[in-house]
Amino acid sequence: MQPRTIAIVGYGTAGQALSVLLSRDGHQAHVFERAVAPGPVGAGFLLQPSGLDVLWQMGLLPQVLQHGAAVRRLYGETPCGRPVMDMHYAGLHAHLHGIGMQRGALFSLLAEAWEQPGNLQADTTIVDVDTANGRVRDTRGTWHGPYDLVIAADGSASSLRTLVQGTRLDREYPWGALWCLLPRGDWAHHDELRQRYVAARKMIGLLPVGTRPGNPQPQLSFFWSLPRDQFAQWEQDGMPRWLDEVATLWPQAHLRLQDVCDGAQLARAGYRDAVMARWHRERLVLAGDSAHAMSPQLGQGVNMALMDALALRDALRAHADRDAALRAYQAQRSAHVAIYHFWSRWLTPLFQSERDTLAQARDVLFKPMGNLPGGRGHMLRVLSGTQRGWLGKLKLSPGFVEAMRPLEAEAASAHNVS
Repeated sequence: MQPRTIAIVGYGTAGQALSVLLSRDGHQAHVFERAVAPGPVGAGFLLQPSGLDVLWQMGLLPQVLQHGAAVRRLYGETPCGRPVMDMHYAGLHAHLHGIGMQRGALFSLLAEAWEQPGNLQADTTIVDVDTANGRVRDTRGTWHGPYDLVIAADGSASSLRTLVQGTRLDREYPWGALWCLLPRGDWAHHDELRQRYVAARKMIGLLPVGTRPGNPQPQLSFFWSLPRDQFAQWEQDGMPRWLDEVATLWPQAHLRLQDVCDGAQLARAGYRDAVMARWHRERLVLAGDSAHAMSPQLGQGVNMALMDALALRDALRAHADRDAALRAYQAQRSAHVAIYHFWSRWLTPLFQSERDTLAQARDVLFKPMGNLPGGRGHMLRVLSGTQRGWLGKLKLSPGFVEAMRPLEAEAASAHNVS
């Protein structure tokens, strides 16, 4: 395998995983990050078996299980207690489950695993790429390179994706979310993602996300769905009014918010829907949300980023010719991503919209559909990141499922001791 010099634009999950995997293969990875002090963005997320498989192959699964929280059930209900969704990972395999994790924890683990941390150049925003010669230009007008390959991993609002000249769709979703981390305390549902829906207009969620290096206190990730154009009005209305609303809809969640008294304690998040007909052009290739941004309804963003990184590394291993490697990478990942774009686009109005009729149909039909022959398995595969196409299954690595059993037991023992 020919070592390459590779520029990675963005130090989110995709950029971090790429820096680790490519450096281990002998490539020189140079990372450009616009933040002055690179760090995690967001509260928490759910690692699915698809993403955990990648972390297992990277040798990071023990650390992930040590800090993350095992999530075995995905449950959603209306304020009156009517179940809308009730999915158990055991329906896939007895050893499989998700891992709720703080973004800060995964950021720290990936940063520590990178063998070339001196190649991170912070406070540098890349605004242009010379795709033919592999050079990148920052906002100061400085050109860097040339590089054998430039990977744009600059997130859902990527300014570089248009350079591959393959954009089919790129638009903002009208809905976003407020989020924060809360102490887990005596929260009873320690291994469940819990959500509560008011039609499709309001959605509250609490996800156990474990600990992070340097802070052993278990946390919950809290989120509240809200249209993007209502962020300012929410802030203007004030916290007491909003907290009263949370108390009415979900008293148990309100108890978790007892130390939240300032709107600045909740961050705002927005989302995009981006579909690319092609993921690469000459020396430029897309990875992570820059290649396939989508609604967070299926919770696949971090998992997709990890899978992109592994697939690109494997393609560069298998093909000495750059163009052949990039074609193989796109073919593999687009075959997996396409079904998630479809379901994300169609499911989002059921959970984030003002379409009350759709929400009523969801409340009546969603759970029974999951009990139909074949329906539960399909829904579990979609939610766990292991669906490939309409009927296919994404094969997990040999040994990964078995590896989960002893590692999970060790992690649980360590938590009990602490």
